[in-house]
Amino acid sequence: MGTGWEIAWQRAYRLALAHVQAGGALPAAPGHVVVQGEDLGVWIAGQTAGWDRLVPVQEYLLETIGVDPEGQAVAVVPARRSQGDRWAANLAAARQFHAREGHLNVPRKHLETITSGEGDGSQEPGVKLGGFIDNTRRRAAKLSAERRDALNALGMRW
Repeated sequence: MGTGWEIAWQRAYRLALAHVQAGGALPAAPGHVVVQGEDLGVWIAGQTAGWDRLVPVQEYLLETIGVDPEGQAVAVVPARRSQGDRWAANLAAARQFHAREGHLNVPRKHLETITSGEGDGSQEPGVKLGGFIDNTRRRAAKLSAERRDALNALGMRW
């Protein structure tokens, strides 16, 4: 087919449309807005990069939600995060889960969406908190005292 007009395109467009209609801004980079597993920054970058392969209706729909084909190109590959950054994101997810649930008995497949504390409704991409907790328990002997203490403060069951 080659036009990109398949169901996956329509789904990503509907997610972007709903995000914009809810007052969200179009993401400036990959990883900034992930909705139902779709990284909208990557998707929008792909649309602007392949603008000449879109049908006119797709171009119109994208322009109505603010996608500018002449706009600055968005990097399609997300930046690598350092181990410290990943630990901080996982710990923030654990703290949020603990504040809400009162424990750290996290199901293995649980995905925690971190909401910013700024009251603006912005969200970080989902953190695989269940996997983090499970893996951390298995590697407890290798943790620094500082990291172990941070999890102990949340009632971590080792």
